[in-house]
Amino acid sequence: MANKNIYVTQPTLAPLEEVTELMKGIWESGIMTHNGPLVQRFEKETAEKLGVPNLVSCVNGTIGLQMAIRSMNFKGGEIITTPFTFIATINSILWEGCTPVFVDVDLETYTMDPKKIEERITYHTVAIMPVHVFGNCCDIEAIDAIAKAHNLKVIYDACHSVGVNYKGQSIFNYGDISVTSFHATKMLNTTEGGGVFTLNKELDEKLRRIRFFGFENHANIVEDGTNGKMTEVHAAVGLANLKYLDAALADRERKYKIYKDELSKDSSLSFQKINGGCNYSYFPVVFKDENALLAVQAKMNEEHIFPRRYFYPSVNTLSKLVPYVPMLKSEDLASRILCLPLYYTLEESDMQRIIDCILK
Repeated sequence: MANKNIYVTQPTLAPLEEVTELMKGIWESGIMTHNGPLVQRFEKETAEKLGVPNLVSCVNGTIGLQMAIRSMNFKGGEIITTPFTFIATINSILWEGCTPVFVDVDLETYTMDPKKIEERITYHTVAIMPVHVFGNCCDIEAIDAIAKAHNLKVIYDACHSVGVNYKGQSIFNYGDISVTSFHATKMLNTTEGGGVFTLNKELDEKLRRIRFFGFENHANIVEDGTNGKMTEVHAAVGLANLKYLDAALADRERKYKIYKDELSKDSSLSFQKINGGCNYSYFPVVFKDENALLAVQAKMNEEHIFPRRYFYPSVNTLSKLVPYVPMLKSEDLASRILCLPLYYTLEESDMQRIIDCILK
């Protein structure tokens, strides 16, 4: 019998009957959207679970990043960010009329190298948008110090980071704004969805207005807003899944350690250095060169195993979107990194198949 397909990830899902029970309430009330009761409940319960004061839910993480940029009136400015990220980071900057300015990465943590930030700051710089890559914390203290010294705002792309704590508190409590994703592949999912976090009450209120076309109290338009609302259906899925977040996080860390222990037997492989806080939501492995990666990937595909090249290519090379500026470390990393299948229902016997494919 042929081997089953093993994909890079699968969503962590509550039992269907628990989602259905919440859906019944939607059908009974007839409220599908517009900041309905389940959205409000999802925001409240998720904020309490994560240890943050507020959560502004939205339709997805990309829109959350756009809302964050718009809330600070950055149009026309330069935003310093990393080239080693998903394209959505750059989309959000461009769509808000700003210019991404790249800073190369640290080859151990895969996050933005703070030692290279100041040389990229200009008169037009308005903010820094670092990315907690694969849920691994950036060098928060260094970035914060630079931002304060140059009077810049910090928006963290924390789309991988649900469940991450740093120095005793949620990673979402750092920066002026943090944005996360509740996409189906994330540790907590609403199928599609996102969340925006800030400790600034005025910014929180502004983000809520931006999310709903710029309305204030459903009366006057006071912001240049958008339609970024989460629906009741998405909130229902999120509420059901929230109960299983702790179990999903523990499972992910356990499986991460299995991969790390086994694959460390091959000295030609290298792994991400964890920088003080991580949710182990991905397992990236770096090969000695791209040819080695491609050979392993081909062998896995023959075995019906489908890892993914996160993040490939380095986004600074996407010349249809941005002028090319060399980012040699990011480009090198992107050419050699492969994320292995890792998810709640992944069986350890299948993990062993994956490990064998690499070690052999």
